[in-house]
Amino acid sequence: MISTDTIVYRPGFARRLAVAVLVIAVIGLGSSLLTDFAASLRFVPVIALVVAAIWAAYFFPSVTISPAGVTIRNITRTIELPWPAIQRIETKYALTLYTAYGSYSAWAAPAPGRAEIARAGNAKVYREHSAGLPQSTVVGGTIAGGDLLNSSSGQAALLVRQRWEELREAGYLDNARLERAKPKITWHWPLLALLAALAVASVLVALF
Repeated sequence: MISTDTIVYRPGFARRLAVAVLVIAVIGLGSSLLTDFAASLRFVPVIALVVAAIWAAYFFPSVTISPAGVTIRNITRTIELPWPAIQRIETKYALTLYTAYGSYSAWAAPAPGRAEIARAGNAKVYREHSAGLPQSTVVGGTIAGGDLLNSSSGQAALLVRQRWEELREAGYLDNARLERAKPKITWHWPLLALLAALAVASVLVALF
């Protein structure tokens, strides 16, 4: 039976980091305003910029798996990719979907660094990790470092591959036709404008 659930993936560490920065910024700014209100006002744009940038980079991005397809929300834009368009899934640098429209990477699912991959061990360890994973994850009896389940790319790729393979095995992707010539893309103009405005305000405060 093919799942009809909608799953939204965000790495836990990124969310905790964003919340921690927000809490520290609020406490620090509040304490400073109580001590010297006038002088502290100069730092409001800079602190707001840091908080907004951290939120945009670590909390806002996501990967959504739904019956319709995969939606990748990055900092600058959201890309909606229907299941029939997806041709290959890789995790070399981040979760990357190769589609009939081109390739799209997910900011929310970066691949682990070399140190993390080294700690996972050699190909033998990779074979042990591959037990129970979707068939498309395993190549030549091993899995790529980016597919390790303790990594953001590996966790997101597992969710995408499971649904993708369910649809393929059920025959829903056989001779599939695309409804659009291009994927639906939504640019995050309000967020980009906010970051730009805060950056300008920070520079102006520093100069004057």
